[in-house]
Amino acid sequence: MVRPHLIARLNAGLHRNLTLLAAPAGFGKTTLLSQWLDGCARPVAWLTLDASDHEPTRFLAYLVAALQTVVPEFGAGLLAALLAPQAPTPTAAVTDLINALATLAQPVVLVLDDYHLVNAAPVDAALGLLLAHQPPQLH
Repeated sequence: MVRPHLIARLNAGLHRNLTLLAAPAGFGKTTLLSQWLDGCARPVAWLTLDASDHEPTRFLAYLVAALQTVVPEFGAGLLAALLAPQAPTPTAAVTDLINALATLAQPVVLVLDDYHLVNAAPVDAALGLLLAHQPPQLH
């Protein structure tokens, strides 16, 4: 079932930094997002998370990889650094991520599906830093 009134609200939210879609399980959040994004003019990077994504370096590596699905050359050096034995600190990695996002030529929508399953303060802090310094190219 298409819900045009909700899709209109999601479209209106593109002018803000963040859209949070919250509802109980089984209410069609993922279906609604898929329908909305099918008509969205912006490229979409989709990252589905689970409880094992609680480590900031892993989370950030997955986030960069998701962005590479829409901008293949995005953050290649950052991804390599995150996968190295001596990965950068989460703060340094997020700073590099912010700088890379600021160079994007077009806006991108990043979907973090099931973020609530991560439940890790270090990942929350990394995401909070990203949101606090979010470039306008990212929604």
